[in-house]
Amino acid sequence: MPAPLLAARSITKRFPGVVALNGVSFDLQDGEIHALCGENGAGKSTLIKLLSGIHPHGSYEGSFDVNGVEAKFQSIADAGSAGLAVIYQELALVEDMSVAENIFLGREPRRWGGLIDWPRMFREAKTLLDRFKVTLDPAAEVRSLGVGQKQLVEIVKALAKDSRILILDEPTAALAEHEVLILIDILRDLRERGIACIYISHKLDEVFSIADRVTVLRDGASVFTKPARDTNKAEVIKHMVGREIADLFPRRAGSPGCMMLEVNHLSVAGALHDISFKLRAGEVLGIGGLMGAGRTELLMHLFGAFGKRMQGEVRLDGKPLLARHPEQVIREGLVLVSEDRRRYGLVLDHEVGFNLSLSSLGQFTRAGFINRKLEARTNRQYFDSLRIKATDLDAVAGKLSGGNQQKIVLGKALMTGPKVIMLDEPTRGIDVGAKIEIYEIINKLTAEGKAVLLVSSELPELMGMSDRIIMLHEGRIGGEFTRAQATQEALMEAAMGGEALMEAL
Repeated sequence: MPAPLLAARSITKRFPGVVALNGVSFDLQDGEIHALCGENGAGKSTLIKLLSGIHPHGSYEGSFDVNGVEAKFQSIADAGSAGLAVIYQELALVEDMSVAENIFLGREPRRWGGLIDWPRMFREAKTLLDRFKVTLDPAAEVRSLGVGQKQLVEIVKALAKDSRILILDEPTAALAEHEVLILIDILRDLRERGIACIYISHKLDEVFSIADRVTVLRDGASVFTKPARDTNKAEVIKHMVGREIADLFPRRAGSPGCMMLEVNHLSVAGALHDISFKLRAGEVLGIGGLMGAGRTELLMHLFGAFGKRMQGEVRLDGKPLLARHPEQVIREGLVLVSEDRRRYGLVLDHEVGFNLSLSSLGQFTRAGFINRKLEARTNRQYFDSLRIKATDLDAVAGKLSGGNQQKIVLGKALMTGPKVIMLDEPTRGIDVGAKIEIYEIINKLTAEGKAVLLVSSELPELMGMSDRIIMLHEGRIGGEFTRAQATQEALMEAAMGGEALMEAL
């Protein structure tokens, strides 16, 4: 094998009281897509920060080589000059600027006298977009773009700097299925051009569709590297979690109980049309569909946070649900865990305990004063039962891994004492070990007689954890399936309007 384009040799990074990386070795060849896998907290983010110059040379042990020369980056600019570019899950674009302005931000072409050469900037941006087969208008304002289009702008922005190494951190976490396919095609094209990629993802189907090699980090150490063609998902998962996992979707179905939620002929202006379904105690009803099908809009409307109801009735535990605001809906026994935990689920700069009890302060309040001892005792019960991995209740929520943040959001919802829990993409952006813990929480909830409405864009998850599945298509029900009837082909046909088309014919 030729000398690597980039090599990490015995990298150790220590923080006070924590060894984040412990002797990690890793290399990247020209034109290679090398996947980096591991649970949240395994050390992937720390490794990225070393590679990109956020943690400067001298703050860690070991060495990095780029093109056979030791890299001593003191800043992000140093890493950029050496041809490294990082594209984070949280995109770093200026929303009020155009696509072209973002691509050349800080490197704008200038006329004589220092003025920006606008025609040239838009012309060169168009050339770059065309070269990488990105069909976007250079003059379009970034805030008008979808998440997938913004991701593509980030990639073109990085490649405009003649980057030879792209580091992509969970690049598809917020993308629709067709956007994922576009991104994967672009990365394959970049590989043909000799550009190397470090691809970090929890989605192993994607990893095996695109990666040349796979490296696994566990507890800060590199424990496994193999060509992708010589390994499989089961082996990678085993090394990620340190044990065999026999069942990725451990659904334990029971006997459905009394009717918990009834939705009859629900229509919401501009979003939902004639939606009807029933959900019983002890049952998981999966909701699927393509991006824009109305999945999130349905949950948000039931929660009292979206849309004007044009017709229809909602009944909760046998009684009409008349509440129209989230606070009232929660009091009635219906709660939502949002798909965007960082934006809607957590106060990131506050403590775990603050977040856990935030929706339930009424039960700890007497005569206008919060009983702090009772609040802390209840927080401790949920902290322990959910096995939140943090130093204590006073740990800052924003500094925890995605899986532990999701457990806090779940705990906050469960502390309200709900009858029905609506979960919108509950495992998005978390590792396989944390996913299984979330699935076991779902099992525990249904065993206790609660009902779960589960929205997921991952068909294997939907099929594996649902007792019944409804697929939405353009705001309407495209098909309903029992667990036995659900196949990926049948679900996708319903999501794309296949059943409605057949009926029309």
